[in-house]
Amino acid sequence: MREAKRKRLVSKGWKIGSAKDFLGLSPEESAFIEMKLELAESLRTHRERQNLTQVELAKLVKSSQSRVAKMEAGDPTVSMDLLVRSLLALGASKRKVVKIISPAKRSSAT
Repeated sequence: MREAKRKRLVSKGWKIGSAKDFLGLSPEESAFIEMKLELAESLRTHRERQNLTQVELAKLVKSSQSRVAKMEAGDPTVSMDLLVRSLLALGASKRKVVKIISPAKRSSAT
């Protein structure tokens, strides 16, 4: 969030925090959610770089377009297994998947 917007919200009485604070998540729960969101974002990025539609990716992983949309949106009903298998189907290496979910990457993004 831009600093000007943050200051404006705080001046109006809004409290700025994280989803972890708001939901009372444990560090493990927070880390799990962050990993899923990183995988979801990376899946969309990989798909777009290969100029594939959601329908084409769905055929590749034997799923449906609506499921791919849920995967890319970080829907909680999507398993991490499906996210990882889909990234591998798009050609991501195991090393790339590890890099996507590595704590070093997540901590630099916050």
